[in-house]
Amino acid sequence: MIDLAELVRTRAQHPEAIAEAAARRPRRPLLGDSGRLMIIAADHPARGALSVGGDKLAMANRGDLLERLCLALSRPRVDGVLATADILEDLLLLGALDGKVVMGSMNRGGLAGASFELDDRFTGHRAEDIDRLGFDAGKLLLRVDYEDPGSLATLYSSARAIDAMAARKLPVFVEPFLCRRAPDGGPPRNDLSAEAVTTSIAIASGLAGTSAYTWLKVPVTENPDDMARVMEASTLPAVLLGGDLGDDSDAAYEKWRGALQLPTVHGLVAGRTLLYPADGDVAGAVDTAVGLL
Repeated sequence: MIDLAELVRTRAQHPEAIAEAAARRPRRPLLGDSGRLMIIAADHPARGALSVGGDKLAMANRGDLLERLCLALSRPRVDGVLATADILEDLLLLGALDGKVVMGSMNRGGLAGASFELDDRFTGHRAEDIDRLGFDAGKLLLRVDYEDPGSLATLYSSARAIDAMAARKLPVFVEPFLCRRAPDGGPPRNDLSAEAVTTSIAIASGLAGTSAYTWLKVPVTENPDDMARVMEASTLPAVLLGGDLGDDSDAAYEKWRGALQLPTVHGLVAGRTLLYPADGDVAGAVDTAVGLL
């Protein structure tokens, strides 16, 4: 069990402990001998996205989330974690990031359900933060709605963030979507058709002054059989993203299985599906996902 009182006490009395933990953290290459990546994602809360399935506040209990993360990170062949500064720093203090790939989440300004959701400002890790803390990579979300001018600001700031990461020789994982708002002004919905995912990959691949350190983090299309054709849109290395599939984790595994065999796909980044499985068995869900690699 995690001693939350001790964690809070350290934060209150010794904030310098975070930098000290980062400085002594044993590191590893991004890709190990297998050439595959299994990353656990936990950057949802900073966007106000706390729901899993029908539970709107499933991710709201930080102690519970940290325990689930520590368990997931302890499983064999789990390479690392993607999260915002607050969560990564908790994990640093808990010693859970030793020898793991650590990915900082960079733009979290497009809060879920907000009118400005698609003007997705970089309110998380900057390139210099990831470099200073000795983290291994960054991740940014790139949602493009052709009818929302906020998307242009996101495109521009994403390109500059990629430049800043490349200048430091740090990989950055770009998660692109074409999306559109409902006619009634509801939250944007991602278009997972083959045409839309192909187009989003093409847009993301061409951002910034170099793509040398750019990876793609892509969804599986509505029809998984389209993925082979979709992934021909770029030569950039890619990982699959998970998403919240509610109680239907078996459907997620089946969608991932075929796409993980494609030549440009090097692994999987998944969060809620593995951290909050319907049967409550985090270790089992993670092990099943790892087996797909």
